[in-house]
Amino acid sequence: MDGMAKTSTTTQGLRAAIERSGYYPALVAEAVEAAVGGDPIRSYLVHQETTFDQNEVRRHVTVLVLTDHRFIVSHTDEQAADSTSPTPYATTSTESVKLDRISSVVVSRVVANPESYTPGTLPREVVLTIGWGAVSRIDLEPAACGDPNCEADHGYTGNSTADDLSLRVSEAGDGPETVRQALVFAQAISEATADPAR
Repeated sequence: MDGMAKTSTTTQGLRAAIERSGYYPALVAEAVEAAVGGDPIRSYLVHQETTFDQNEVRRHVTVLVLTDHRFIVSHTDEQAADSTSPTPYATTSTESVKLDRISSVVVSRVVANPESYTPGTLPREVVLTIGWGAVSRIDLEPAACGDPNCEADHGYTGNSTADDLSLRVSEAGDGPETVRQALVFAQAISEATADPAR
């Protein structure tokens, strides 16, 4: 019974967070609820980002949902009228990823005055990066040896990074509650992907 009550509360919390974002809540909620289906929600994060593109303001909302077996990502963007549409429009997409496909969860925290940091204090900024192999970034640079007079071609060296999702939240831009929710979600997905029983 407690699990059902928690699921209902979590579902209501997700709906309320989508409503609070104020960003086409009916459209966003419908897309997310269709992707989640009947799965119980373990954790969620709603993040709205506003960007400036020349003379236009563009908004984007990302909704992350963790269920018992899946990680769901929803993105919604608004677009100005263009050659394909005489009126402004929004595009929403959802992706459902099985938890066993998630290969990495990286949480970066930025804290002010680290010498006087007190455990439990919210970081100034959190960057959550989740990789599941859909997108990889390769950074290459010419390789070199230790000899400063060497003119030989040593080929290239580089790193391959899984970078399917990277989300930055800050206390200044998003508020302390969003930073707190990002940390809660990060812990939930880290625990879920480490669970050998999944």
